[in-house]
Amino acid sequence: MRPASGWWPLFPAAALVIAAIVSLPILAVVSNLFTGSGVVWAGLIDRILSVYVVNTLVLLAGVAVVAGTIGTGTAWLVTMCEFPGRRYMEWLLLLPFAAPAYVIAYAYTDFLEFAGPLQTFLRDLTGWGRHDYWFPEIRSTPGAIAMLSLVLYPYVYLLARNAFLSQSVQALGVARSLGLGPWSAFARVAVPMARPGIAAGLALALMETLADFGTVEFFGVQTFTTGIYRTWFIRGSPEGAAQLANILLIFALAVILLERGSRGRARYVTGTGRFQPLPRFVLGGIRAWTAFLATLLPVLLGFVVPVSLLLELSFASGDSMPFAAFMTYAGNSVLVAGLAAVLAVAAALTLGYAARLAAGPLTIGAARISSMGYAIPGSVIAVGILVPLAWFDNRLDALMKAAFGVSTGLLLTGSIAALLLAYVVRFLAVAYNSTDAGLARVTPAMDGASRTLGHSPFSTLTEIHAPLLRGSLLTGGLLVFVDVLKELPATLLVRPFNFETLATRTWRLAADERLAEASTAALAIVLAGVLPVILLSGRIARSRPGTRP
Repeated sequence: MRPASGWWPLFPAAALVIAAIVSLPILAVVSNLFTGSGVVWAGLIDRILSVYVVNTLVLLAGVAVVAGTIGTGTAWLVTMCEFPGRRYMEWLLLLPFAAPAYVIAYAYTDFLEFAGPLQTFLRDLTGWGRHDYWFPEIRSTPGAIAMLSLVLYPYVYLLARNAFLSQSVQALGVARSLGLGPWSAFARVAVPMARPGIAAGLALALMETLADFGTVEFFGVQTFTTGIYRTWFIRGSPEGAAQLANILLIFALAVILLERGSRGRARYVTGTGRFQPLPRFVLGGIRAWTAFLATLLPVLLGFVVPVSLLLELSFASGDSMPFAAFMTYAGNSVLVAGLAAVLAVAAALTLGYAARLAAGPLTIGAARISSMGYAIPGSVIAVGILVPLAWFDNRLDALMKAAFGVSTGLLLTGSIAALLLAYVVRFLAVAYNSTDAGLARVTPAMDGASRTLGHSPFSTLTEIHAPLLRGSLLTGGLLVFVDVLKELPATLLVRPFNFETLATRTWRLAADERLAEASTAALAIVLAGVLPVILLSGRIARSRPGTRP
């Protein structure tokens, strides 16, 4: 039922405007498929396109195997097995979420490279020379797979754990009555039933792999994200960068389609509709401690070790720049992250409330379109913003020169406004999911009662819904805030000239091989990333077997 007030059309109209703004960067990239020069395509194909394709496919396959194995295996252990420390490992396994892959890549490189502490210790201990021993090269494709997998497996872990918690007690009970042990039940019953959740977690991990720039750039692995940056800023070819962005967009869409195809029409339900306590396999002796070590190892490698290395580097040397200058970079990060979080939450609330007021194809479609940015790599969104803004600035500059003899330069390209737009397009889905979940918990009867009392939709939103949604809005805003702090490719491509954030400061120092100096900014990013982990750990603590997660 539509509200009688004249306010109600404004929210659906605003939702459509938001959807149009979010879709513009993607449409700008796709338009280059039809307007791009064949010469640019030929040059890309002749030079390096095949290398980008092969390296990207290898990265995707490697991360799928490693992150999928770690995430699914640890989720099964903490959900369906009883062993020492299990309750702590449930939330400790989320800690690698706090660290971007490029940050732990810098930490491990400093520790494992030829001049690093580990190899230096081995040479001092054995007297070996440079050519007397073999040591795996961290800055390589396998190294990139390892770094990405260590921070992305929590996506698989979270969704696989939820899937295992939701499984039928009867089905698992039958598996036990047939004499199946923990691993047989895992392989033959639990994994097939949890396939939709595992596939969704893998899809998120693979999208983040496609979007990664800092790790692959530092390790010298040529992928589409590094190619977009180099083609635009080093080769000076925006058109070529847009063509590469199109291919990367195709990869992202392929991941989404594969995830949906892997689920197929699978629907798994409990036998009774009631969630009963899941019967855990009680592990003892060596099996119990093996399970503990298997869940502890990803936490150590993905968080404890790299953070310890960063702490050691930071205290030993750290960033040599004055404290005031460092705080300027931190302030820049907080400024853009805070503004982006506010804008994303406001847009998410508008979308969710519009769908509540006037549920229909337009408002629901607007919400879905606005949420697709999270599946698009930041470098693609950056190109989609820069291309039309550069076109507009150049046309305006030419017009002003012809009419008044005044050059306007680049007004929008490389501005804070453009950077905020990139962040909102990229992370609006994060705020929307939290806001939409909060709105779903508010009974529609409250809207009806508010209308009966003469409240307009706007006053209903501000006086009734907003206080009830405070937790959801704060959660969504916090998640966007931290994601923006860690975002590297979009920041590098769209930021104003000489505008540094913690992420760009870390990347620039690491690119100059000044890893010890980069440790301070990197550590600040990781510490900020711990905040959403605390939120997620609270949800983990509340979603025990026997309850809906």
